[in-house]
Amino acid sequence: LNIDTTIDHVTDFAKIAAYGVMTTPALVVDGKVVSYGKVLKTDEVVNLLKKVRR
Repeated sequence: LNIDTTIDHVTDFAKIAAYGVMTTPALVVDGKVVSYGKVLKTDEVVNLLKKVRR
């Protein structure tokens, strides 16, 4: 994808809840929740990243 990024694995529930997420796992990109409550397949993650990083 040629995306320069940092990935953080957050386990602190207070930090997770601060995004309004009550169901994990969740994926947050650039401060925006793009998925929650579902384990994503690789192609789903790639598509979300492409969509958000346009």
